[in-house]
Amino acid sequence: MFTLAEVASLSDIQPTYRILKPWWDVFMDYLAVVMLMVAIFAGTMQLTKDQVVCLPVLQSTVNPKVQPDTAGKADFTTVETTTGQEEASIGTVSYGSPPTERPDILLSGATSSQYQPTESDQELKKEQKDSSGRKTNLDFQQYVFINQMCYHLALPWYSKYFPYLVLIHTIILIVSSNFWFKYPKTCSKIEHFVSILGKCFESPWTTKALSETACEDSEENKQRLTGAQSLPKYVSTSSDEGSPSASTPMITKSGFKFSADKPMIEIPSVTILDKKDGEQAKALFEKVRKFRAHVEDSDLIYKLYVGQTVIKTVKFIFILCYTANFVNTISFEHICNPKVEHLIGYTQFECTHNMAYMLKKLLISYISLICVYGFICLYTLFWLFRIPLKEYSFEKVREESSFSDIPDVKNDFAFLLHMVDQYDQLYSKRFGVFLSEVSENKLRGISLNHEWTYEKLRQHVSRNAQDKQELHLFMLSGVPDAVFDLTDLDVLKLELIPEAKITAKISQMTNLQELHLYHCPAKVEQTAFSFLRDHLRCLHVKFTDVAEIPAWVYLLKTLRELYLIGNLNSENNKMIGLESLRELRHLKILHVKSNLTKIPPNITDVAPHLTKLVIHNDGTKLVVLNSLKKMTNVAELELQNCELERIPHAIFSLSNLQELDLKSNSIRTIEEIISFQHLKRLTCLKLWHNKIVSIPSSITHVKNLESLYLSNNKLETLPAAVFSLQKLRCLDVSYNSIAVIPVEIGLLQNLQHFHITGNKVDVLPKQLFKCVKLRTLSLGQNCITSIPDKVSQLLQLTYLELKGNCLDRLPATLGQCQLLRKSGLVVEDHLFDTLPSEVKEVLNQDTGIPFANGI
Repeated sequence: MFTLAEVASLSDIQPTYRILKPWWDVFMDYLAVVMLMVAIFAGTMQLTKDQVVCLPVLQSTVNPKVQPDTAGKADFTTVETTTGQEEASIGTVSYGSPPTERPDILLSGATSSQYQPTESDQELKKEQKDSSGRKTNLDFQQYVFINQMCYHLALPWYSKYFPYLVLIHTIILIVSSNFWFKYPKTCSKIEHFVSILGKCFESPWTTKALSETACEDSEENKQRLTGAQSLPKYVSTSSDEGSPSASTPMITKSGFKFSADKPMIEIPSVTILDKKDGEQAKALFEKVRKFRAHVEDSDLIYKLYVGQTVIKTVKFIFILCYTANFVNTISFEHICNPKVEHLIGYTQFECTHNMAYMLKKLLISYISLICVYGFICLYTLFWLFRIPLKEYSFEKVREESSFSDIPDVKNDFAFLLHMVDQYDQLYSKRFGVFLSEVSENKLRGISLNHEWTYEKLRQHVSRNAQDKQELHLFMLSGVPDAVFDLTDLDVLKLELIPEAKITAKISQMTNLQELHLYHCPAKVEQTAFSFLRDHLRCLHVKFTDVAEIPAWVYLLKTLRELYLIGNLNSENNKMIGLESLRELRHLKILHVKSNLTKIPPNITDVAPHLTKLVIHNDGTKLVVLNSLKKMTNVAELELQNCELERIPHAIFSLSNLQELDLKSNSIRTIEEIISFQHLKRLTCLKLWHNKIVSIPSSITHVKNLESLYLSNNKLETLPAAVFSLQKLRCLDVSYNSIAVIPVEIGLLQNLQHFHITGNKVDVLPKQLFKCVKLRTLSLGQNCITSIPDKVSQLLQLTYLELKGNCLDRLPATLGQCQLLRKSGLVVEDHLFDTLPSEVKEVLNQDTGIPFANGI
């Protein structure tokens, strides 16, 4: 047998699960416990006191006129013909009859065979018989036997098994009520949900967020609550004055910020989150996000709860239907026909059941309990189908708080929240705080400001190559407020900060002229936008999708340099918003690094004032270049990695062009170079990293050329026409296949930088050293065997590269190159050691003259 505690354990659930037990489940659990007690009480009574007492029905109807004495004699005679054991038990009454009569009966039985009774004795015996009732010829064992036979034959089965049926039904109901807490696929989700819900309810951030919401309802309420130290949950550090009253179209309500300027009475335990609480709250946001994604995919918990409720309802109907029929079958008296006349001598017995009245009362009580239980099940079904429980709306929470972005949820997530509402709606309200992105952003802002103080930011400020103060923030949750206190900052770089917000405090940064937004769709307040519009000069925007480009970028009227780096393929060229560039009236430099197939025609909106256009493709072939003809004021043009095979004809229309860079293309021939004679201002031509095999003689017509870059091509010779460019200052033919340096190189009297590294030159012509203005001479990775002594004529030489040749010594005349130092001499160490000691001393001197290679 089992105890009540063992059976009750079937309904045990974790204490934290109680928030998922609505009132009807709790009430049904109590009813189940009462029914369990009824079953156990009835079972205990049945095991200890349940019995049936039976007496034979004497066949008096055979001779109804027989007198009692005659009947008594007949019975007595029958008894005398029985065995000795039966004689000893003559006159014995049914099982449980008083034993006081047994001595007299035994005595008469014992003396009947020893002597003949006298008349007085017979009369006395008759009187005793008449006073003790009608005698039977059954002994004790026979009564026990017939009692047991009739217990199983005469008693209705329900009277015998009532406690066990109630126990089984109750156990089934208990299991059905709590099965969704035990089933593995739902138990894990419920356990996770309850754990998260409890942490969200107790999180200090929940109290802080809701108290700030209450404070934002009205200014009057805010002032009242701020001064009430006894009500810490309504104290707030937020200030309406810190948030903009009006905003540009790209600014949302998420521009809210915390202000410490306005004095307020604060309760540290509520208004200030320590680092540990902040980290725990951020972890909760992540857990809620993942849990929502996991649970919203299915409705298993909902279906299981509906299923177990339906099972309980069907069980209730079944129990009620068959139990009601057995109420009248429970009776105190029963007629038993055991069909054991050959053993007992009687065919019919009248029996009494001593537990009948108690069982009947317990059955009526059980039916009453099961009816109440069933009506509650019907109400539960009504509640389950009355409203769509697979949808949950936080509309009320959104109306009562500033978190208007709390999303509605569905499926099992929604059902669990509906169940929690039956326990306490405050749980869902506090849980909704962790579904709001606005709330998460506020938390990140607070944690961010605690971590990135002014002193820490000052340590990250550095000076860039232009000697400007620069701050680079990478992968933060937002922009710390202390950044805007760095008033002397020149360059601000924000990278991978998805929730960057530029507040009005940026107006303090009067020196800020350059801003970098790398995968950072920053939002700005109205005041901040006005400041940027009037002060920002250079903007770098790096993006993956065109939607990441902030809309306010195209409204910066004082912007001079714009760098766009991202995906702008032909399919969405029309959507990049470049038509807004017409508002950039002072734009001078436009740099686009993308995968364009054509130059967007909208770039011509800034053509009248654009002086530099740079297009860096990722290898995508740039086909349409006609819009270049309209950029008549462009002075610098770069078309790099655009898979160009020839010099575009549209370039020859750019009369003000001064520098052309066609690096990393597929140009094989440059016969069109003769057309450059119309570009009178062209001074720099960069055709490096192409596939050019020869230089046409028509290059002589580009008389104003000062810099010519032809490195990393397939040139084998240098035509004499190149050396007719008297204004040439820089010539770079590195990494080709040139074997000979023509003697005409001596004609380039203005040449200052000559690079021929990575070729096949073995001899240096003496005419090379007539270029006395040379400052940079790169001769590395060739086959040169000796350096002429005339190298001493290069008095302005500051950089000489000789590494990677076949030299065995260096000329001692290197010491006469007054500006050359060891730092500017690129050569193997063993060759440097061949120089005389006095020459090495001269080269080791530090003159303080900066090194320049001219590239």
